[in-house]
Amino acid sequence: MGPGKQTTLGERTTLSGIGVHSNIPVRIALNPAEAYTGIVFRRTGLPNASSRAIEADWSRVTMTELCTVIGDGSQASIATIEHLMAAFSGLGLDNVVVEIDGPEVPILDGSAAAFVEAIDAVGLVSLDAPRRYLKVLKPVRVERGRSFCELLPSDRGLTLDIEIDFACGAIGRQKKVMDIAPGAFRRDLARARTFGFLSDVERLWKAGFALGASLENTVALHDEMVLNPEGLRFSDEFVRHKMLDALGDLALAGSPILGRFKSYCGGHAMNVAALEALFSDATAYAVVEAPVLRRQPMHADLGASLVPAAFAPDRN
Repeated sequence: MGPGKQTTLGERTTLSGIGVHSNIPVRIALNPAEAYTGIVFRRTGLPNASSRAIEADWSRVTMTELCTVIGDGSQASIATIEHLMAAFSGLGLDNVVVEIDGPEVPILDGSAAAFVEAIDAVGLVSLDAPRRYLKVLKPVRVERGRSFCELLPSDRGLTLDIEIDFACGAIGRQKKVMDIAPGAFRRDLARARTFGFLSDVERLWKAGFALGASLENTVALHDEMVLNPEGLRFSDEFVRHKMLDALGDLALAGSPILGRFKSYCGGHAMNVAALEALFSDATAYAVVEAPVLRRQPMHADLGASLVPAAFAPDRN
């Protein structure tokens, strides 16, 4: 499967679990979709047996505290979409309709691993339409206190350059740079779990967060210790998970990004703010198409093969 064609799922697949914040049981179904559908969530189970379609787009983000939430302007919203979105982006899935019967995507084991397994089980198929990419043309930067995120031009596909710095000795300062491609995503990012501090639990519960958090879906920290009996999956699992979150948030751009995303002590709010800053400047990006190539390079080698599309910079 080459980079020039849009993709969708080979067939429908389902998963179920609880929301890490809501603790509400939820079932999701990932459905194949036609070219140019993009990623669309269909929230079912609303009053009067109604449903709402919500496009997975940065402009639909309604909240970024502890997770990313999208909504349609009514009472319909879907929380904690970032791990699922990261799986779509990391595996190169362009078109899918996600049916979800609750307010939050299931947390499962706290990573994207189960989503990857479900997608791999049904496979991806190519569609007869060219893939559109979002090419960063000039640097865009957002800052909040000591934190910053920036999108930079690059000819290496999407590169993530993420650094975190926590006072907690179990985390400390960690940095990872990675070119995103399906194989590397499966191996190095998909299994990295969300994490939290035991000292924050009561405050979060009172605010209505982390009601479904447990050692089954969260790396829990107390003082300088990791409380999970099995320990960490990677020595730097914390920065890998922040990278997973960033990839999921950046997928809200609506097309795969060709550029370098650099973040220091960022988070969901900063990730979405970087997209907002990019799209607020029409000279900072262009939509490009990949021609169908004889050879099949990895995603990270796409930059030089792409040509500007006549419809740039309109990303719809």
